[in-house]
Amino acid sequence: MQPHPEQGNRPIRVLIAKVGLDGHDRGAKVIATALRDAGMEVIYTGLRQTPEMVVETALQEDVDAIGVSILSGAHMTVFSRVIELMKQKDLNDVLLTGGGIIPEEDRSTLSSMGVGKLFPPGTPSQEIAAYIREWTQINRSF
Repeated sequence: MQPHPEQGNRPIRVLIAKVGLDGHDRGAKVIATALRDAGMEVIYTGLRQTPEMVVETALQEDVDAIGVSILSGAHMTVFSRVIELMKQKDLNDVLLTGGGIIPEEDRSTLSSMGVGKLFPPGTPSQEIAAYIREWTQINRSF
């Protein structure tokens, strides 16, 4: 797969993760496919990951972005823990984004903690891909 012209010599690498006991991954798989179609390299972790597993995989795979899909209502705990672990591992130039059922007030709180834009169900996949591409171009060096 050819990298997007403005990315340099490699495609954007995105980790898509389902954290916790939430067993519904159809949306995560749809986004993973859409990001691949947009020219990104996608690593999908599968179901029932822990925040520790997600951050360790992000380190091993040298990703530019982590996308967490969460529908279980545990978004405050999950995103807080992932961002804490990312800081511990010095992943300060990796985007943490995601989507699912996350109330607007919680999205604002998570944003103030350093979590990137969070997307509700029904967001066009092109919008998500454009956000990741733009953030990566500004914040990552290829």
